[in-house]
Amino acid sequence: MIYESLDVFEFCLDQKITAPETGAVLTVFIPDNYKEIDPERKRPAVIICPGGCYEYTSVREAEPVALRFVALGLAAFVLNYSCSPAVYPTALQELAACVAAIRKKAGEWPIDAKQIAVCGFSAGAHLAASLGCLWNTPDAAQPDRSARPDALILSYPVITSGEFRHDGSFRALLGSDYETRLSEFSLENRVTGQTPPAFIWHTHDDDIVPMENSLLFASALRKNGVPFELHVYQPGGHGLSTATEETRDAKGEAVMPECENWMEMAVTWFVNNPNAGPRRW
Repeated sequence: MIYESLDVFEFCLDQKITAPETGAVLTVFIPDNYKEIDPERKRPAVIICPGGCYEYTSVREAEPVALRFVALGLAAFVLNYSCSPAVYPTALQELAACVAAIRKKAGEWPIDAKQIAVCGFSAGAHLAASLGCLWNTPDAAQPDRSARPDALILSYPVITSGEFRHDGSFRALLGSDYETRLSEFSLENRVTGQTPPAFIWHTHDDDIVPMENSLLFASALRKNGVPFELHVYQPGGHGLSTATEETRDAKGEAVMPECENWMEMAVTWFVNNPNAGPRRW
């Protein structure tokens, strides 16, 4: 397995990130190819953006998620992106640069350059969805289509800055611009026909990031003709991660057998989705 942690600004030198250096790290999890096991295999890849209110990146939504994706046949990357006091568009530029750089490395790594998804959790899902909506804007700081994800996987996402917003995430993201720019980051209003297809899941009783966030984004995708798959589980609350014992939280909670199939469903959707690139393995 290729396993290493890379300084984002060194790894993405060719992408010319203009954001300040605040210590972002990309961790790589790529299974090796062997002569006995499909030596020419090119794996779909997923870049994981943990949640944490744009104040930190949760370890519960990082390595355990990556290892589960690897077990399901993907190459995985975890982006510990810059959080507060760094503000927008720092994290967006880091994620955009990583997508472009990983795509460029596809000739060296056994990954499929046409199947690169971004998977985010909570505020990390706001980051992932932001790239999905804004990849072709100056804020993403990439001059071509190389930063466009082929698919989005959004786990209990922060989406709206309206009635159902998670206020703390937007305050950390925008800093002193919170009052003047809040409405710009309500992503249900930023979806276009060029937004990638999305797999979205939430729980009905999430009282931290209400499920209306997912419903609003799905509705916007529908209006713009973008394919999506949406799952709303009845129980579960917020911050389930894998929903298994592996990511049980410090309170002994966040284990929900009813929800733990989301990763298998997301991978099946991703690798077989004709709108996210053809299946190649």
